[in-house]
Amino acid sequence: MVLILSLAQPQPLCCAEQLEPLLAGLAAGDRDSLAELYRRTRAAVYGLALSYLKNSQDAEDVTQDTFVRAWEKAAQYQRQGKPLQWLLAIARNLSLMKLRQKTRTADLPEEDWLAIAADAPALTPEEKHLLHTALTQLSEEESRIVLLHAVTGLKHREIAALLGLPLPTALSKYHRALKKLKKLLEGEMAP
Repeated sequence: MVLILSLAQPQPLCCAEQLEPLLAGLAAGDRDSLAELYRRTRAAVYGLALSYLKNSQDAEDVTQDTFVRAWEKAAQYQRQGKPLQWLLAIARNLSLMKLRQKTRTADLPEEDWLAIAADAPALTPEEKHLLHTALTQLSEEESRIVLLHAVTGLKHREIAALLGLPLPTALSKYHRALKKLKKLLEGEMAP
């Protein structure tokens, strides 16, 4: 039940006020800004890429490419208070490009599922394992929405924009997934 509560109220990854100066630093060619941006957002970028690609090596490649692209395009970023969404849009586009290049869709290995939440300090190892077990009961899109909300702290409107879904659809799928997870947890906890 603790897991459901932590899914319902995710901790924000970091605020726009913290990331905006880092992107300005990138635009100015500051490598320290790149390193700090990477440290703060790597887990979110990797998690998104992994949710699309289902392959840890490909997700790592896209993660690296995302930060290279951010370095190259930082001057084009327009301050709108959404630096993480901008970065994740780059990761999403690179992931989709990689999917078009590859035709394989292998199942995601257990260690990769656990890696998505590995940098989420709010989850204990037991909760991470429970999350992995529970996510296998959800559809791919439902698990992607839950991971993006719970692990990266993205708001539902940001998730909807990233996944190309209407906001009511993203909300509906999220709440449906939570109900499934709650039933699963109650079933496991029943004597």
